Amino acid sequence: MSDAVAGRPLWVPGADQVGGANITAFSRWAETRWGRCLPDYTALHAWSVDAPAEFWTSIWEDGEVRGRMGSRVVENSESMPGARWFPDAQLNFAENLLRSRDERDALVFWGEDRVRNRLSHGDLYRQVAHFAAALQEMGVSAGDRVVAWTPNLPETIVAMLAASGIGAVFSSASPDCGVQGALDRFGQIEPKVLLAADGYYRDGEIIDCMHSVAAIAEGLPSVRRVVVVPYVHARHDLSHVRHARMLSDFVKPFLSVTEIPFVSLPFDHPLYVVYPSGVAGVPKGIVHGAGGVLLQHLKEHRLHCDIRPGDRLSCFTHCGSMMWYWLVSGLASGASLLLYDGSMTLGNGAILFDYAQVERITHLGVSATFIDRIAKAGLRPRETHDLVRLRAFFSAEGGLAPESFDYVYQEIKADVCLSSISGSADILSCFALGNPTMPVWRGEIQCKGLGMAIDVLNDIGVPVRGEVGALVCSRAFPAMPIGFWNDPDGAQYRAAYFARFENVWCHGEQSEFTPHGLIIHGCSDTAVGVAGESVVSDSSCSGQRAAT
Repeated sequence: MSDAVAGRPLWVPGADQVGGANITAFSRWAETRWGRCLPDYTALHAWSVDAPAEFWTSIWEDGEVRGRMGSRVVENSESMPGARWFPDAQLNFAENLLRSRDERDALVFWGEDRVRNRLSHGDLYRQVAHFAAALQEMGVSAGDRVVAWTPNLPETIVAMLAASGIGAVFSSASPDCGVQGALDRFGQIEPKVLLAADGYYRDGEIIDCMHSVAAIAEGLPSVRRVVVVPYVHARHDLSHVRHARMLSDFVKPFLSVTEIPFVSLPFDHPLYVVYPSGVAGVPKGIVHGAGGVLLQHLKEHRLHCDIRPGDRLSCFTHCGSMMWYWLVSGLASGASLLLYDGSMTLGNGAILFDYAQVERITHLGVSATFIDRIAKAGLRPRETHDLVRLRAFFSAEGGLAPESFDYVYQEIKADVCLSSISGSADILSCFALGNPTMPVWRGEIQCKGLGMAIDVLNDIGVPVRGEVGALVCSRAFPAMPIGFWNDPDGAQYRAAYFARFENVWCHGEQSEFTPHGLIIHGCSDTAVGVAGESVVSDSSCSGQRAAT
């Protein structure tokens, strides 16, 4: 009889794992800090949504955020949209990710089986300092835009941290989106600087990008400098690329710079512009604020993923995905980031497990599609690879079928916390995700995210149990986007998320509470998107459950 038939979970954390988890320590600390009784996750989650000022203050303090919190935590907390978090706060996002300058790994990179390199925390800080100085020499200042059309390279993270360090807004896209995709995205926000790679590898083949880079530069008249990253070519002719310089030439005058002039900015200062997938027509830019992204990711990484200093975090993702932004924030929790760029099918998918073994990955994120493919290919990493360090396995950006849960525990690792995740570019984070202190049930998301008041409403806006309805979030949270680019009165923003139910975020997934949890059946055929466009949600869209 299978575990599913017997009604048993696939994995249960041991007493030592529960007792040593970050979330357990956080609960005990919060009990003392606020005089609360938080004996289990149900109580912890209830407190996180019922006492938002206490909870988000605790995330700031537990995450040791560098900056000034101020005396006010939230204004208009009952309004969506309209709530304003930490209105007196001042911080810099990059400063919170660049906390260390030691020689431990900060970034490790594999470009398929062709390229390998690594940067220590000291290396990373120095490279960000050089790039930030070069940006400032170009006249880039707070509020200006810097964009990247690159594979998942260390240089992309360097550019992002340099931009955010001086208060510029960053946006990225994968070369897979093509020239028109890049122009559709970046053309809206009129960047001053474009970072681009000369090409990338796919299944061992070189994909040259230089003609595409020239076309993108030509189509972005606001760009004053194109910075080319040498990845696949030894020699480069930049004569046909407007305003182009090689990365080494761009930063060469500033190699003596040793400090980053971190600009202290308001909590809701724009940090990123991201673009939802599955949108008909030109994707609207979603603007996310620095403070909300930082707190939400600290919460998810430290508490839900149990990431600690020295852990090694990797996600199979690309620079146009919300998971790339999520991955990068792991630096704030002291994790080393293990970057991979290339085909997921190289070696029938074995290359990611080669990477995990060689680089001692502790937390690995992949897509449901990847798990399905390696299962069909007959991979058995449990027998072929040493994955003893792997504690958490995430399935992001798509639904994970119950059969895939079986495959992970039978063929990848029996003693791992498998966390299916439901999130999106809309909030650059998750509504429901994992928990290292709770069991993993076949086909289920482990829990609601802390601070996320998710519910299921029927067509007239009444909470329902035992029937299908819309997944919603009924209370404000710091990671709500600031709005959409070029939407000064917020009309498109309100239409996208708040038109269906007043003062409630409607995410568009068809869901159902059951006696055991929450099933996310999938997206409606045509969810209402930005200004009435047809949208397919970027988040999990097949049968998933989240514990209530």
